[in-house]
Order: sequence, then structure tokens, then C-alpha cells
Amino acid sequence: MALNKKPLTGMKDILPEEMQIRDYVIGVIKDTYGKFGFTSIETPCMENITNLTNKQGGDNEKLVFKILKRGGKLNLAEAEKEEDVVDAGMRYDLTVPLVRFYSNNAANLPTPFKALQMGNAWRAERPQRGRFRQLMQCDIDILGEASNLAEIELILATTTTLGRLGFKGFEIRINDRQILKAMAAYSGFAEETFDNVFIIVDKMDKIGMDGVEAELLQSGFTKDAVDKYLELYMGLENSENGMAYLAEKLKDVLDLTVTEGLQEIIDSVTATKTSDFKMVFDATLVRGMSYYTGPIFEINIPGFGVSCGGGGRYDKMVGRFTGNDVPACGFSIGFERIIMLLTENGFKVPGQPAKIAYLIEKGVSGGRLCEIIAKAQEERESGTQVLVVRMNKNKKFQKEQLTAQGYDTFKEYYKEELKK
Repeated sequence: MALNKKPLTGMKDILPEEMQIRDYVIGVIKDTYGKFGFTSIETPCMENITNLTNKQGGDNEKLVFKILKRGGKLNLAEAEKEEDVVDAGMRYDLTVPLVRFYSNNAANLPTPFKALQMGNAWRAERPQRGRFRQLMQCDIDILGEASNLAEIELILATTTTLGRLGFKGFEIRINDRQILKAMAAYSGFAEETFDNVFIIVDKMDKIGMDGVEAELLQSGFTKDAVDKYLELYMGLENSENGMAYLAEKLKDVLDLTVTEGLQEIIDSVTATKTSDFKMVFDATLVRGMSYYTGPIFEINIPGFGVSCGGGGRYDKMVGRFTGNDVPACGFSIGFERIIMLLTENGFKVPGQPAKIAYLIEKGVSGGRLCEIIAKAQEERESGTQVLVVRMNKNKKFQKEQLTAQGYDTFKEYYKEELKK
């Protein structure tokens, strides 16, 4: 069978030009988050399959790359169900591994614990623009902080990072899962159907109010419940203060502290932000993960049709491992989409050193070669990036390629001095 030089569908090779941008962005992320007190950790790329399929990860649990048992543990002849042959999977995000990590190492970690993770995740989804089956994720999380100080710090750290990367005029859309649940309860939906309702309302920006109404009715919900539910959203459209409107309408099913806490997040971030963005309350924001328990948020960049990052509070996840709940909140930057936007807009890494290429003709060797390399070493010590390569026969094409890589100065060395 012939070897295949193409990467697998949904995965890609990264060329040097893009890798330079990725390295720069990673550096900005680590530097910025470090200034906010986040510390780096690392978790394995594979997790126990039970951790990845515990009905907390929403649709991502349907996209797990599953791993067969190995050696004597794999008995295909006697296997009757999936768990007989599968015991692990590739992580689909960094939150589940983080919670397992914290549950296993909490005794050795400070409280609150501010974690920074950067690493690949894998999802067997349909590849599309800005979405791959292997994707780099950059997450910050705060575990052990019950107050909304966690949300404020996470939003400020993330937006400061985006500002340093040149993004302006973007939005942080924010909502609260408790508001979503209160709206559903007020309308008469049964609690066990809430997640199905949320999946449909999450499509509001794509299919509109009429589309949401049609899908809810097709799903078997009563017209009375659907009408009452959509009346809330129509009231929001006509209200100058959506949060105050919902606080009044839902006062019998929603604790006032929920809207007050959300407003405090919005006001605090707006008053202390250092980047150009707006905080926007959006009652249609759902976030797909069912593990969210409180405030949720997403990054919306103008002109880009999908979210470029998001997160929220997940106070019940640690308890699934340990039996004791720990308040937790996180924010993930959509790294691959950010890189795509920067690349498409011709982003150039700032502060790059001078780049010089030494072209050495074939035949230059011995003492003279050592002199040339020594000179290159001196320039490198002074901060210059020096590439030392043999001169190609087609020198013009070689220079064109090097120029495209950012080399703007060339020094040519020939075996015969007269050729200079």
C-alpha cells in the first residue's frame, strides 16, 4: 500500500510563516495571563473514556476519538458492547482534564487556584472554516472562588490579551444559565426538557424567532408554553434594559441576586477594561456544555460568523469526581480562529530582529568556511537572525524564497575572491 503524504481530514500541516504567528500569539497569551496570576499546568492528551462520556460535554461527547484497549485486554471475539473494546479517548476540550487534575492534586494547590492550559484537543466533527479536528486550545480557569470576582478577572485577562493582539470593537456576550432555566420554568416547560429547549433557542441568531417557534412546536412542546417563552424574547427586543425587564418578569422563579451579580460583572469589567470592546447581555446565549451552572460568555468579533472563544461557571464538576463541589469558572480563547483572522488580515509579528542570509558557494570549505560561520556567530550574539546556507544554482529564485521568509539582507561568499 502506497504511503499518503496528505494529513488526515480535518488536520493540517503548519508552515513556518503561520508557525511564527502562532509562537508569537502563544507568547502574548502566556505573558498576559501570567500578569493576572495564572500558572501553567499540563494534562495528558488522553483521558479515561468514562470521564469523556459522562453527559457533561454536550454534543462534544458524540465527537470523541475513542481508543481501543491494548494487548491482552482487547478481545474482539468476545466483545458485545463498546466498553468491552474501548477504555480511553482523546480529550475534546481542556476543562474535563483540568477538573480531573484538580480533583487529583487539590491538596498540593493553592486556593483559589488560577490555572493556564495550552494544548491540543480532538473532535471528530465536520471540518469547516476555522474549525479542525485537531485544535489548539488556550484556557484559563479559577477554581475555589465562589464570587463573581472570578468572572471579572477571566473576562479582563482574555480581553486584555485580545487587545494586545490588535483586536478592537469586539463584544463579550454574557448570560446566566440560571436566567435561561428561569425563563423556561416561567413558560411552563418541564425541567427535564430544559436542555432541549436551550439547544433550539441557541439557534435564534441563525433561524430567527419564527424558526425557533417552529422547531419548538415540532419537538412536541405545547403552543401555550412556546408562546409564553417567545413573548419573553419579544419583550427583551422592546426593552431598553433587558436585565431589568427579566428581573421583573421572572421575580417569582429567579433570585434577584442572579441579575444583580451579572450586572455587577458587566459594570466592573466596563469600568476597568483596557481594550476596545463592549459587554452585551444576550438572553439567547446558551453555550453547549451542560456542565455550566451560572454566568456564561462568548467572544463575538465583527465580521466573523461564529464565536471566537467562550466560557462560564461550572460549580458542580469537581463534585462528580470527589463528592464535594468546588466553585469553578473558566474562559477559553478560540486559538485556531484567532490565528486564522490574524493570518487573513496580513498580521506581521512585531519587533522581529534583522534577518540576514549568508549564501556560501559550494566549494568554500576549511578555514574560510570557519571564518564565515564565526562572523555569523558574532552577528547572532548581537541579536541578528542569521541563516547560513549553501548557494543554489538558481540564486535568484533562492533569494526570492528567502525574501518571502523575511530575509532582507544577503551576504554572498564565493570560493574564488574574484567572483565577489
